[in-house]
Amino acid sequence: MPNNNLEIIKSAQTSIQIEIEALQNLLPQIDDAFVKVVDLLLHSKGRLIVTGIGKSANVATKIVATLNSTGTPAIFMHASDAIHGDLGIIQKDDVVMMLSKSGNTPEIKVLIPLIKNFGNKIIGLTTNKDSYLVQNAGYLLFTPMEKEACPNNLAPTTSTTLQMVMGDALAIALLENRGFDNHDFAKYHPGGTLGKKLYLRVADLLSGNEKPVSSPKDFIKDVIIEITKKRLGATAIIEQNNIIGIITDGDVRRMLQQDINISKTTAKDVMSINPKKITQTALAVDALKKMREHNISQLLVVDENDIYTGMIHLHDLLKEGLI
Repeated sequence: MPNNNLEIIKSAQTSIQIEIEALQNLLPQIDDAFVKVVDLLLHSKGRLIVTGIGKSANVATKIVATLNSTGTPAIFMHASDAIHGDLGIIQKDDVVMMLSKSGNTPEIKVLIPLIKNFGNKIIGLTTNKDSYLVQNAGYLLFTPMEKEACPNNLAPTTSTTLQMVMGDALAIALLENRGFDNHDFAKYHPGGTLGKKLYLRVADLLSGNEKPVSSPKDFIKDVIIEITKKRLGATAIIEQNNIIGIITDGDVRRMLQQDINISKTTAKDVMSINPKKITQTALAVDALKKMREHNISQLLVVDENDIYTGMIHLHDLLKEGLI
């Protein structure tokens, strides 16, 4: 039992090394058998039902989630529940993938004949090539393993890592062969940061913001009032519908440090020319990238004719969880 820092570090590193070596041994298993599984699923008219028991069931739920989010319809079915009524999940054209380290669990032995009687094809994912699962499954994903990372070689560690990685490899192979792109990904991830990065546009951020506007002839007092009123930390300087500059809180602070007559100072005297702009149809994540590149907090938003339509602030992106 580890009792000092060095032993704790060594224990963790040993666990990782065992799993790294197991993953290296997994590479040669991506062969014709793997290709056959991918081809089966690409041409399947049904769903992929993924089942297992114990820790394999936990991995199965993750594999199902990954498959669903990358364009392969999948459903988790617990192997124990399956033999107590959940077999009704399986439909005519579905393919069943069974995860089992030993391939010899009682539930697997009960399930396989039932599923074969239904006429559904079975994929076995196991570490044991001599198992009942391998002997009865029409397709095999083999995950060879010398030992678990557990020092007692009991707790599923290496075996579940191999299952997880094989599941990821399968999902990505299917994704690429289907031509599943970022637009498809956005459809399946409308919520959360992932989805927002793929579909949220600059125009979506404008609805909650006012539109700060000043004239180059406005006195600086009026400019400060406009910046304060619109609460975006800046105002666009517009002349004859054209953007000619921007004044930010920072510009005002720098002006106040100078020895000038504020009562006679106009926006044109203070503004920064060539302000950074972005189109309202651009992705919000691109707006964030532009802000970071130029170390700024605001962007002027324009339409397809380069007409000023509003302003977005770094805080808008922060509220959407993009930062």
